[in-house]
Amino acid sequence: MIDPVCGMTVDETSPKGGTFSHEGVEYGFCSPKCRERFKNDAKEFLNKTNSPPTQTRPRGGRVYICPMDPQVRETKPMACPICGMALELETPTAGPEDDSELRDMSWRLALAAPLTIAVWVVDATRIQMVVSAIIVFGAGAPIFTRALVSIQKRLPNMFTLIAMGVGTAFIASVIGDPLHFRAAAMITTFTLLGQVLELRARGRTRAALNALLQLAPETAIRISEDEEEKEIPVSELKVGDRFRMRPGDRVPVDGRVQSGHSSVDESLVTGEPLPVEKGVGSRLASGTLNGTGAMVAVAERIGAESTLARIVSLTAQAQRSRAPIQRFADRVSAVFFPLVLISAAAAFAVWMVFGPQPRFDYALTSAIAVVIIACPCALGLATPMSILVGVGRAAQEGILFRDADALERLGEVDVVVFDKTGTLTRGQPEIVRFEANDGFDSDSLLACIGSLERASEHPLASAFVRKTESLNLSSHEVTSFHYEPGSGVEGRVQGRLIRVGTRAWVGSPSAELEGTIVYASVDGKTAGFAVISDEVRSDAKETVSVLQQAGVQCMIVSGDASGAVAAVAKTVGITDVESEASPAKKLEIVERLRSSGRKVAVLGDGVNDAPALAAADVGVAMGQGAAAAIESAGVALPAGDLGAFLRAHQLSRLTMRNIRQNLVFAIAYNAFGIPVAGGLLYPWFGLMLPPAYAGIAMALSSVSVVANALRLRNR
Repeated sequence: MIDPVCGMTVDETSPKGGTFSHEGVEYGFCSPKCRERFKNDAKEFLNKTNSPPTQTRPRGGRVYICPMDPQVRETKPMACPICGMALELETPTAGPEDDSELRDMSWRLALAAPLTIAVWVVDATRIQMVVSAIIVFGAGAPIFTRALVSIQKRLPNMFTLIAMGVGTAFIASVIGDPLHFRAAAMITTFTLLGQVLELRARGRTRAALNALLQLAPETAIRISEDEEEKEIPVSELKVGDRFRMRPGDRVPVDGRVQSGHSSVDESLVTGEPLPVEKGVGSRLASGTLNGTGAMVAVAERIGAESTLARIVSLTAQAQRSRAPIQRFADRVSAVFFPLVLISAAAAFAVWMVFGPQPRFDYALTSAIAVVIIACPCALGLATPMSILVGVGRAAQEGILFRDADALERLGEVDVVVFDKTGTLTRGQPEIVRFEANDGFDSDSLLACIGSLERASEHPLASAFVRKTESLNLSSHEVTSFHYEPGSGVEGRVQGRLIRVGTRAWVGSPSAELEGTIVYASVDGKTAGFAVISDEVRSDAKETVSVLQQAGVQCMIVSGDASGAVAAVAKTVGITDVESEASPAKKLEIVERLRSSGRKVAVLGDGVNDAPALAAADVGVAMGQGAAAAIESAGVALPAGDLGAFLRAHQLSRLTMRNIRQNLVFAIAYNAFGIPVAGGLLYPWFGLMLPPAYAGIAMALSSVSVVANALRLRNR
């Protein structure tokens, strides 16, 4: 099922954003935001297609999708019936890219270009007619094919206008004025040139994805239970399998180091070239490059769940999604076609009434020029090209945008709400003090807590697990495990009910200590506490400072104790702090900020952050955090790098500025070009714009938009 708002694929049985029925058709959504936008204005999202956009994914084989209209999905490469743009693969695959469309347009351009020169050089009318026919109806056949489809679908696009202009010019030449043969040939050639340049540009924007796909190794060395090593296809690795990493190997799947030590180039996910030291317990991301050491790791995330696969998938989906600003271009495009026809008809009528002789030739020339120069290809490319380039550049920087909506909104935020643990801190907490109350054995209690925390995704849980492992304490079976987001965990260990978490959750008196305090109880009786310290990230203070200098308010909203939160806030320079905040409280704070008109971004990495991440204008998931947090966020930073958030914020602003430049250029171009093509300058300067030059101007407008978008690659 396809989300009709953003074009993302959603689960047909249980879409994350729920469903909504409109005119007897049920639509599924990737998020509550998309569902609400669709409810408010369903017609806006359906007026570009005459069939429900929630088409079911074709079973088996490849799926081709339109970058401009992602609701169009076909099982074979073809032109989009809505905009005429060539479809491309929904899910990129490794190996040679399918460039059949580019090769087809290239040979057509190679045929048309020299023949167009011949039409301009040769004066013989019959030769001009034959050669022009080869150019227009031979090399330019796709123009008329796409125009015919648009007419059948009642969805006029740029190819409709081009076909009308070229066809009219050719027929007019056959009937009486051979000068229009040259115009028809040149317009066709420049249209083909524009298609070749556009296809090449789109190919360059996919270069980042193709480079990522090439990073995936085809084989891995699996170690069996009897320590036998065998090289197998990566697809055969399963979660829990051990695999060996030799010097210079690419990491095949996400895993955790079991033995050995090495340095790993993680520029794939961090954007930073410096290698990262890895030892026992360190996480490995698929596609990253091992250095000179040897390691044995345990597979944790494989296939579509691996870091590399998620980067490719999220980047591809984001490149296809539609930014809210695209709706402006859609509204203009919806009324553009009839306005162009009216303008062309008005130009023809004015010349027929007031123009000099031969009036019909002048009238026809101006009408054709208006139709050609008004081709909305620049307007149609303004937003999608910038999104394609911006999202691709973000992937190179270790930034994953879920959709274009997040890319647009991130640059608009004026409040950033930080979680503490795993966001402003490194998320690798250590127990610096552990005490058991009278009547409880310290090691036995710690072993029970460690057994319970193994089932938790909270960053603090790992501190207990590492502590028990370092002391070689035994692990026990846990039953009736329950996690209460923002409070703690409980379960039965060796027949006793163990609770670990906040003071309120455990029912323990508070301890006035510096650091994060985690309390424990056994069968309802206070058993002890642990003091946990987590190092503040080295780039946290600078990140906060840069945001504040840009006029962005920074807050910390954390479920941790007030002492620990206050210490981190003082270190990074934040004065607006909310501690001991439950998930419901975090959600309430975000909703209150938004209701007051603020644009809010939330940075977090835990299950307890998921509601706030989903409610924010932009949710940003840090690192390899909880799946619920990642799924609720619009932006993911796999490396957990706060510097990446600054880069994402800046890239959002640059991309939106680029889109606005494109839109202004496209609209200004038409606002100036249509009157000139209609003959506005003739009464004062005796100048008219021949259709051939209108075709050149039309092609150059598209080239200018594409070139401006490609500038984002080097920013």
